Order: sequence, then C-alpha cells, then structure tokens
Amino acid sequence: MENILVIVGIDFGTTFTGFSYCHVASENKDIVTNEQWPDDVGKFKTNTVLQYDKEFSKVVQWGKPALAKRPKRKNDNKNETKPVELFKLHLGNLSGNLKPKLPINYKKAIIDYLTEVGELIRKTLKPSWADVDLFKNVLLVLSVPAEYSEKEKAIMRECAYEAKLIDDKKTEFLQFTTEPEAAAVYCMENCLKEYETTGIGTTFMIVDCGGGTVDLTTRKLIGDKKVGEVTERAGDYCGSAFVDRAFLEHLGKILGHTAIDKLREENYKQLQYLVQKFCRSAKFKFNGDDENFHYELDLLDTARDLQKYVTGPAKELMQEKEWIINIEYNDIKSMFDPVVERILNLIKVQLENCRDDCSTMFLVGGFSQSIYLQNRIKKEFQSKVKTISVPTHPIAAVVRGTTLYGLGLYNKLSNLQNEDRVKFVLTTRVLKFTYGIEAYDNWKETDPIERKNFRGDILKFHTIARRGQKIEIDKEIIVKDFVPSFTLQKVVVFSIYYTREYNAEYCDEPGMELLGKLKINIPNRESGRINFGLSFGRMEITASAKNETNGQSYLTTFEIDKEND
Repeated sequence: MENILVIVGIDFGTTFTGFSYCHVASENKDIVTNEQWPDDVGKFKTNTVLQYDKEFSKVVQWGKPALAKRPKRKNDNKNETKPVELFKLHLGNLSGNLKPKLPINYKKAIIDYLTEVGELIRKTLKPSWADVDLFKNVLLVLSVPAEYSEKEKAIMRECAYEAKLIDDKKTEFLQFTTEPEAAAVYCMENCLKEYETTGIGTTFMIVDCGGGTVDLTTRKLIGDKKVGEVTERAGDYCGSAFVDRAFLEHLGKILGHTAIDKLREENYKQLQYLVQKFCRSAKFKFNGDDENFHYELDLLDTARDLQKYVTGPAKELMQEKEWIINIEYNDIKSMFDPVVERILNLIKVQLENCRDDCSTMFLVGGFSQSIYLQNRIKKEFQSKVKTISVPTHPIAAVVRGTTLYGLGLYNKLSNLQNEDRVKFVLTTRVLKFTYGIEAYDNWKETDPIERKNFRGDILKFHTIARRGQKIEIDKEIIVKDFVPSFTLQKVVVFSIYYTREYNAEYCDEPGMELLGKLKINIPNRESGRINFGLSFGRMEITASAKNETNGQSYLTTFEIDKEND
C-alpha cells in the first residue's frame, strides 16, 4: 500500500449514506466528514434514493433531490418516474415479502448510486489533493451490516467495481468493516476517555441503529490500543424503516390495504411524501412520555390520489372526516413497539452471551436519536450496564469509524512506529459461522450405509473453523495433508461450505450453504501433499497454498458462489 495517500470511509446505508476522508498522515481530529451534498449542505449524510428517467436507464437525481416533493394541487406530473429507494434491503437474508418491489434490478440501483457517490468523492478530494487517483492512491473502506455473509460482501465488491470505485475486483485498495465495528473504533478513539473506561479488561457494547438493520458488537480492551471481540456480533432487520412500514400498515387498516398498494404502484412519490411527513411530524418527535401526543394527517395535503383508491364504507367515513386521520398516542406507540422489542431482545441476548460485565453501551446510528428508543433501552438495561450513552453526532459514528478503521489498517500494514499515530487495532474476531470443506473419508460402520460409494469412501464435511471461535485478524488456519486425486492433476478444487450450526457432518444438511470454490493451480506436478490456509480474521476470507515437501507456493483463487440474478 505504498502508493496510498488518502483513506476514504463509506457508510452506504439503507436510508442514508455518507463518507469521510483523511490523509494517511492525519490524526483523529483531522478526519473530515463530507457535508456538501447535491442541494443539501451541512448534513453528514444524504438520502439513499435515486430518481431515473422514464426508461430507468439514466439517473436524473440522487440523494435528497430525488425525494418526492409536496403534491401539486393539479395533475401531479404523471410523466415523472418514481423514486427508487430501500434497494439495499435486497441484500442479506430478509424474507422476500419484506423486500420492497423495485422497477429495476437491485444491483443496478446499488451500482448507479455508488457511481454518483464515487464522482462526488473525486470532486471532493480534488481541491486538497489535485493529483490523487481514486484507483491508485486511495484506500476505500466500506462498512456493511454485521449480518452480511461472504456472498453479500462479494456482491458489494462487484458493485463497487462496476461503479468505478475500484479498477480491479480483487484489489486490496477496497476493504470492508462491519457497521458496529466501525462505530466501536470511533467510540474507542473519541468516547471511552469521557467515561474513564480505558483500562485493560474494559468491555463495552455498540448498538448501531440504522434505517434497515440494527447491529451489535461487544469489545474488550486487551492491551495498549488493542481490542478483541468478546462474542458474536449480531444484527436484525429492525431499523427505523420498519416503523415507516408499520405506519403504512396502520393506514391500510383504515383506508384498505388495496388503496395503499394502488398508491404505491400508481404514484409512489405521493406515498413517499406521506411517509416523509409522518417522520417529520410524528416519528422523530415521539418520546413516549406525553400520552396526549397525536398526529393529524391531512390526506388531501399529503397524498391527494389516495381518495381515488379508497372505496366502500372507508370512503364514506373519510369523506365525512374531510380526509383527515387523527393518529393517536397508542397508534404511534404500536408502530414503534414491535421494532423496539426486537432491538431490546438483540441487546439482551448479546449481554447474556458476554461473560464479562459490560460497563458501557454506546447507541449510534440515525435511529439511535429516537428519544423513545433511548428511553426504552435505558429503562430495560440501566441496572445491568453502568453507562448508556449516545455520542455527539451519532449519525456520523459509523462513517468516521470506517475511516479510522482504514487509517489503523494502513498504519499497521505500513509498520509505522510512531505511537502517536497508531490507532486502536482490532486483534480478534468471533466467527459467526462454522466453515469447512467437502472431502472424502473412509466409511465407518457408524456412518449411513446409503452414503457409502463403490470405493468404500464417504463424502463428509471437514470443519476448518467453528462458529464462536476467536480468530486472530492476521492468522491463517492451516489445513494439512491433502493429496491430489490424480498424478497429473494440474488444478485442485475444494468446495468451501458454511453453516450456523456448531457441529456438522455432511454438506447437504439443512442450513448448510456453499460459500465458494477454492482453486489451487499446480503447474509442475511433484509428489507431496498440499497444505492450504484460510484467513477468516479480516472481513473477507483469503486463501494460500503450498507443497508440504518443497515449500513451493501455488497460485490460489477463492471464488465466492454469488447468488443468481
């Protein structure tokens, strides 16, 4: 990484996106978070929204300008296309019925959005570093949800390449970190001293509450500026966007779900404006303390076309009420509570899995600014956690932490000796999955007879690394003594599988997934067994292989089995 001059961290979120940057010689205080967005100045993030032309081939607007405006009194400009948003929810294991319907492929939306972000990054860096080349002189770090598997990260890498953020799919100039991990790095550098919790052995939790996901990680200070992961990082789809979904469900009960569906199909911009107005007038203000709190929704002002789709008794009732809906305190509370309960459960399980006392909990992310959510978390856990805090600018914690993570990674790989510039180093991660390979073994009498082949062998899952295992960031796990099947074999291919189970025997068990293919090129076939190593500690799995007899290294590629479009 000798040509790297600038670190750029990107927090590509479900509902909001931001980036920050610094020179490699920077200190913590020198990190700049971008606040110059299209038609929006002074905000750390912009909306993750696109507006296309009629054919959905060209991006017309992105960010805040792509959001729907207040409906006009007359014809609401039928020729405009609808905004495309929430496309990031198509990544990950969210059930299909909860993924939003999109007029284009979700990968195209991600690529188009990252393309716009990339152009803005180039424009932003130019005044400070005129000759900086994004492909050659910039280390990009992209934060992803804790729940993302290798497949999702591989898709994000592919999209970054197509968006011209990188010029080589396998480049080391793009790295990943999880969103809660990035927030942890930020809080370590900026918040721990405030609570006098910088001693070795201190354990703290990050709860990153975003638009789509809520992600948690628990960390322990294990040495001078060294941090380990205590238990599995966790996450769930219970971000603020699901409160918006509950709001639309509530309207559907009053007006008819068919009416809401038709508005979504025929005039998505009005639906989006309806949600925006709810957020500004109710969601952001609701704290749970004032039982007289309510929100008066004027449908003629926010979504005029809805009246065309409402039928029967519901239409008669709304005409009588002049299309005004009064949403009471209990209604709004019922929109929050199922989402909040899932967040509380995530925290509860994380604390139960943490054997050490957690002294501090930091709430970060846009949804963490909800006073109601803060109050519920404090009420539930203040007896178990000494300090529960929301840092200054919680919405920027992940994006700044992403850049800090990249700076620490650069400093470590460059073997910098200046202690004043050494950042907190993440030394261990806890595996979320069990990994292994499919390989032949001798059939035993205790094995199922139907799995025995004509040679007397049986295909089994051979564990390489187990879920819950603490893995050092830079340590390879070596798998020894594999012999090629044929004397003149030029390429050896191993199928790598993963599962959430701690113990597994076969690669066709429920929950077992093919991760990818490990290909080892053997140009000059010599006798000897093959040893190969896999590194799980970093955010992307890497591989190496060599001949056990003569130490010859082999060209090794690991291809992730990405989903089919």
